[in-house]
Amino acid sequence: MRGVVFDGKQIQVVDDLEVREPGPGEVLVAISAAGLCHSDLSVVDGTIPFPVPVVLGHEGAGVVEAVGVGVTHVGPGDHVALSTLANCGTCAECDRGRPTMCRQAIGRPGKPFTRGGQSVYQFASNSAFAERTVVKAVQAVRIPKDIPMPSAALIGCGVLTGVGAVLNRARVGLGDSVVVIGTGGIGLNVLQGARIAGALTILAVDANPGKEGVARQFGATHFLTSTEGVREILPNGADHAFECVGRVELIRQAVDLLDRHGQAVLLGVPPATAEASFLVSSMYLDKSILGCRYGSSRPQRDIALYAQLYREGRLLLDELVTETYPVEDFEKAAGDAEAGRVARGVLTF
Repeated sequence: MRGVVFDGKQIQVVDDLEVREPGPGEVLVAISAAGLCHSDLSVVDGTIPFPVPVVLGHEGAGVVEAVGVGVTHVGPGDHVALSTLANCGTCAECDRGRPTMCRQAIGRPGKPFTRGGQSVYQFASNSAFAERTVVKAVQAVRIPKDIPMPSAALIGCGVLTGVGAVLNRARVGLGDSVVVIGTGGIGLNVLQGARIAGALTILAVDANPGKEGVARQFGATHFLTSTEGVREILPNGADHAFECVGRVELIRQAVDLLDRHGQAVLLGVPPATAEASFLVSSMYLDKSILGCRYGSSRPQRDIALYAQLYREGRLLLDELVTETYPVEDFEKAAGDAEAGRVARGVLTF
C-alpha cells in the first residue's frame, strides 16, 4: 500500500508499505483524507525529534475496516476521525479527565508498519499518511457519514488543538478580549474557538496581509500585520493572547500584551531547546503563561462535539481545506504548507 515515509534523510511516497492486523483494543482504518500539519514537517527539519524510518501524518479520517477483540464502540463501515492521543484510559490522569497528560501517550512510538521486512515507526500513534493504519480504539471517534472526509480529517489535530485551547485550557469567557498571533491552521481554529466562546474583541495578528479575509471569516474582529498596534485597540491589554507560530520573540510579545489577570497560551512549537524570556515584575498582576498539549482535549467527547457544531453551521471545517492533493503530490503539498500558501492542505487516497 501507499504511504509517506521519512527515513531521516528524505521523504518518499512509497507503494510497498504493509500494516499488521489490529490486535485486542485496536482498530484498522482505511484513510480517506489526511491534513498536512506543520508538526509533520517539524519531524523532517528536526524541530520534533522522532525515530526513523517513520510513516508521517497525524490528522486523518477514514472508514473502519476491522476491529480487534474488545472493541465495541466502532465497527466495520463506520466513519471515524482519528486523534493522536493513544491514552491508556486507566491511569490517574485519564481517570481525572486529563487524557493529554497520560504518560502512556507520550514518547512511546509503536511499529505497526513494515517495508521490505524492516519495521517502520508510527508517528503520533497515528500515521495518517498511509492508505491504512492501526490505532488504539480510544483514538477512533465515530462521526456522521455526511461530513466530508477532507473536512473531518482536520478535527483530529487542528480543531482539537486550536478550539480546545480556547474552550478547555484558557476557558475564554463571554465578552473577553483575545489576541491570536499567527493565523495558520491552528490560529484559525483559535479564532473560531474565541468566536464560539463569545469573546467580544478577537484580534488576529499575521505578517501576511493576504490572510485578513480568512481571519475575519473565522471570527477576527480586527486584523493587524504586527503586534505594534494592539494597544491602540486594547489599551489595557488582552485577557488572552495565543502564540500560534512557535517563535520565542512572539512568545515574549504575547506575554507583554496581557492585561491584568491575563493569560498567554503557547501553541506554536519552537525548537526543543528554545528558551523564552519575560519580565518577572510584569507577572505579579495575576498574569499566567500556559502551556497547552493538544488543546487539553478529551477526544472522544470533543471530536463528537465539534462534529455536531459543524453540522449546525457553528464550526467551520470546509473553509479550512484550502486545497486537496493526491498523496503522490506530497512534495507540492509540503511546499505549499511551508510557504504559507494554504491554511490546510489535505492529502487524499
